[in-house]
Amino acid sequence: MLTNQSIRVKLRVGVALLAISTVALFSAAMYGLYAYRGLVKSLAERSTELPLANELSQHVANLRVKLGQARERSLLRSRLSHDYHYPDDEARPEHEGPDPLEAVLRGEFHYEFESFKHTLSAYRERLDQNDGGSDRIGDDRQERQTLAQIDATLKRIGAGRLDDTFFLDNGSGETDALQQEIEELRELATQLPGHLHTRLGELRDQVRSQYHGAITLSWVTFVMVLGLLALAVQMFRRTIARPLRLLAEGARKVAADDFGHRIDLRSQDEMGELAEAMNAMMAHFQQTRDELDQQVKARTREVVRSEQLASVGFLAAGVAHEINNPLASIAMCSESLEGRLGALAGDNPSDPEWAIVRRYLEMISKESFRCKEITERLLDYSRMGDSERRPTDLRELTAGVIDMVSHLGKYRDKSVELTPGPSVVAEVNGQELKQVVLNLVTNGLDSLNAGGRVTVQVSRHGSNALVAVTDNGCGMTDEVKQHLFEPFFTRSRGNQGTGLGLSITYRIVQEHGGEIVADSAGPGRGSQFTVTLPATVGAIASAA
Repeated sequence: MLTNQSIRVKLRVGVALLAISTVALFSAAMYGLYAYRGLVKSLAERSTELPLANELSQHVANLRVKLGQARERSLLRSRLSHDYHYPDDEARPEHEGPDPLEAVLRGEFHYEFESFKHTLSAYRERLDQNDGGSDRIGDDRQERQTLAQIDATLKRIGAGRLDDTFFLDNGSGETDALQQEIEELRELATQLPGHLHTRLGELRDQVRSQYHGAITLSWVTFVMVLGLLALAVQMFRRTIARPLRLLAEGARKVAADDFGHRIDLRSQDEMGELAEAMNAMMAHFQQTRDELDQQVKARTREVVRSEQLASVGFLAAGVAHEINNPLASIAMCSESLEGRLGALAGDNPSDPEWAIVRRYLEMISKESFRCKEITERLLDYSRMGDSERRPTDLRELTAGVIDMVSHLGKYRDKSVELTPGPSVVAEVNGQELKQVVLNLVTNGLDSLNAGGRVTVQVSRHGSNALVAVTDNGCGMTDEVKQHLFEPFFTRSRGNQGTGLGLSITYRIVQEHGGEIVADSAGPGRGSQFTVTLPATVGAIASAA
């Protein structure tokens, strides 16, 4: 199919169709012109024979006239000589003198006879000039047969029959024979133009047939040329015009930011290659735009989160100092009251009311210390900034955190595991990074049910150090992942969390030039936190 061919091949086919149409029209026109030219040439050549043929007929007619006049004159003299009676004293002359009129007639007869032969020679020369074409009008075989018969008749006439005695011999049968030869010569001379007239009549029928054939051929050629032109136009429209229009429409849609539009040409030529290239370009543009949109959204969230963290840090510096002293007084007073509670109870320590008072005092003390812990975290958050960093073995640091957490009573029915592997060294602040690992591990343990497991993996990826904390706990929704690192956002079980742990973790990792990514397949399918930190140059070289 032409749709799978190149534009060069299609153009060649189109030019070939136009060339065939042109050649067909030119051939039909030239056929008609050459047919007309041949007919006119044949008619022109043969028309010059008619005057000569008519002249031959005229000469033969003159010969007949002269021969008849001579015979009548001879008969008249003979009759007069027999009917005239000479006197007895006048003797009949032995020989009478020649008649002057008969001599004139005889001369005219000889003149006409020679003229006939001269015209006959001219007629023969004219036939010899004829090219003897294959068309009917150019066929002179019948004329040449008639000329042969005329030559034979002339030969018989010229065989001693034109002397004076023969011409004046009225009583001889030779004169009658001469008259018969002249009559035959007349008939033959009359046939010469008749052949041409007959052939012209046949030519009329032939020309009429050729005319109808030429008309039919012209219409057939016209319809064929129209069909070829229609085919060429249709091929041009389907293989060139339509693809160009689709490409232009696709370009306009791309200019209008419609990168999802695809051009469907279904051809394998240069147009199809261009359409595929444009589709690939639009797909690349669409992918790039989506990636840029995601990056802009991520950077926007980071900027918003950084501003929130900065605001929280600024607020924490003031709030922590303002409420830390009252909290210390409350805690101290509650402990003092709890210590003096036994003396105040006196002789009735088992009174239920004293038990309630003791429980409330313990609750006040516990919650005040919890508030103090929050203020300490706020102070820690507000004091974050440039800290001293040194090369630290992340695997050793992580193992120490896991060993500490595994001995806590509330995590006894849950397990934490560090996958084995080589040492990974990064230039970090050990205390801050220990807080990061502690927050991530405890966050994972808090999301587990009894029997759950947290797996920590420390590895190196290129020039980065990776710490991945994976759990099979409650998982996260997309909404939770979007707000996970925002201050005071918490979805911990029992709502016991402050919402600052992951915010502090995010800020520490960010200040170390790293990145933290939270991932979850959905609620009930666990979570994974991956911390990426730049590894030290020496550690990378030793690993290589």
